[in-house]
Amino acid sequence: METDNQQPLISHLIELRDRLLRGVVAVLIFAACLLPFSNDLYHFLAEPLLRHLPESSSMIATEVASPFLTPFKLTLSIAILMAVPVLLYQLWAFIAPGLYDNERKIVFPLLFASTALFFLGIVFAYYAVFPLIFGFLTQAAPEGVAIMTDISSYLDFVLKLFFAFGLAFEVPIATLLLIWTGASSVESLKEKRPYIVVGAFVIGMLLTPPDIISQTLLALPIWLLFELGLFCARWLPKKQDEVEAET
Repeated sequence: METDNQQPLISHLIELRDRLLRGVVAVLIFAACLLPFSNDLYHFLAEPLLRHLPESSSMIATEVASPFLTPFKLTLSIAILMAVPVLLYQLWAFIAPGLYDNERKIVFPLLFASTALFFLGIVFAYYAVFPLIFGFLTQAAPEGVAIMTDISSYLDFVLKLFFAFGLAFEVPIATLLLIWTGASSVESLKEKRPYIVVGAFVIGMLLTPPDIISQTLLALPIWLLFELGLFCARWLPKKQDEVEAET
């Protein structure tokens, strides 16, 4: 009897291992395809800063291996991002057999929407936030200070901002999950709106550089996306226990 109970667990673990391996292989394939263009990718990433640097300034590498390791790190990060749809599909294929039909109707759209919103947050950071941040920071440098940013420090800085804005754009998904799981309700969240607005600016202060521009550009999308989540909550399907209670 105990052996029979262990069989499903072992088969699930084997399936999970196989799907994880497929995700890793997808990341490696994307990385191998992007590696020849690693320097071009880094130049594209650095362009918002290079555009605002004085003519006499440039980016520098303070470590011996930085000219190779920094573009390689960027390439690997991009490969992981490009493989996210594959990773999410593997996750979906693993959990879908254990879901009810009404749960499948919400889980798959939420996975797709969360991916799209995360990428949207990255695009917003690159095209809307970076020009303002780097324009402000380069102009704020004291007189006599030459701006020559280390390429490794710059990469860490922008990856942090990409993650912060990508995570901030997941607010509608978090709002919908809170409502759908019953942890909160639309009315309760509306009553907490003032606290959420203040919390958005606190998050913007903690996750962005110490300038009012980037903090505001992160806080405002969090608030607006929270309102979007409340608006979309009216179309949430009912949970399985609610369906059974009605029938």
